[in-house]
Amino acid sequence: MVTSNEPGFAPALASESLPVYGGGYMDNVSFNALVTTPLLAGLTTPAFELLAAEGEVRSFPVGEFIVREGQPGHSFFIVVEGDVDVVKTNNLGHVIPLALLKTGDFFGEMSVVDPVPRTASVRVLSAVKAVEIRAATLHHLFQKLPDQYAILILNLARDLARRLRSLDETYAAKAG
Repeated sequence: MVTSNEPGFAPALASESLPVYGGGYMDNVSFNALVTTPLLAGLTTPAFELLAAEGEVRSFPVGEFIVREGQPGHSFFIVVEGDVDVVKTNNLGHVIPLALLKTGDFFGEMSVVDPVPRTASVRVLSAVKAVEIRAATLHHLFQKLPDQYAILILNLARDLARRLRSLDETYAAKAG
């Protein structure tokens, strides 16, 4: 089985709307976004097909909140088109910007790793199309393709570690 980490891997980028694994449907732009998202690097075509079949393509207008701090969450999102900002309200009620995310970025992953209420809100800055991946989909990936699930979780852990290192650097710079 060839993965995107091996020479010669080239999951077919969709050139038209595709029926996918399990009878689902995903437009070519959204499927291509999945294939090229760093979070999913190393996955095989069957894993992409499962994610595409169970993922939901959603659109959000400017100014809308995709998720809100404090609400329950059981999914994460991969940005296919557009820009969002991640914000958190401090104990004084001030909204603090945490990150600006764009095409290919993802958010909400903490709620599928640790089932607690969402820790930040995500607001749409320019019209957004995103693929929502539910925790149940990750469970299906684990059941059907456990090696692919392991790759995705390792990629997620690497990204969380990168974010934590960045936060450490920011904190150290402000403290020093």
